[in-house]
Amino acid sequence: MSEEKDMRKDEEIKETESQETTETSEPEVDTEEVAVEQDSENNENDEAQDPKDEEIASLKAEVDAKEEQYLRLYAEFENYKRRIQNEAQTQKKYQAQKVLTDVLPALDNFERALKIEGDDESFNSLKKGVEMVYDSLLKALEDNGLEKIKTEGEQFDPNFHQAVMQDENPDFESGQITEELQAGYQLKDRVLRASMVKVNQ
Repeated sequence: MSEEKDMRKDEEIKETESQETTETSEPEVDTEEVAVEQDSENNENDEAQDPKDEEIASLKAEVDAKEEQYLRLYAEFENYKRRIQNEAQTQKKYQAQKVLTDVLPALDNFERALKIEGDDESFNSLKKGVEMVYDSLLKALEDNGLEKIKTEGEQFDPNFHQAVMQDENPDFESGQITEELQAGYQLKDRVLRASMVKVNQ
């Protein structure tokens, strides 16, 4: 009987030792945390590999590129439209330039004719008729924007005047125009022909 008891005690000791070793060698693992981590990793992999997301990203990039192209084209069109409007306004502003430039030699001839002096009554009446034609023509041209450039007594300005002679006149300051040799004209702010003048030293 004592031997059987001893054998049972030995078996119990062995069982307790085996239980202790399994407890120390294999720590407990939280299965819920492991499952959650695996699920999150699987979801991340699914999202990274989802072809729909890749297609959406590609479409967004294409839309952004098209929008940038549209904005660039719109800006170019607005600049073109503004340039066309400016050109149309400039053309309208100076539309009479060619006609006025072509008429200037006729005005010169009228002015030369009016400088001729005569005592004959028929000459004076003819001169008066020429003067009336000249005045009416000049008024019509002025109504279309023609302006005569001021000269005598004005300070010389190379933008409006062409100096062809120098003068020594004590009645004028240095650089002042003493005489107009040929009239100059401008259309609004554009010079059609500079005045030929004599300038004081």
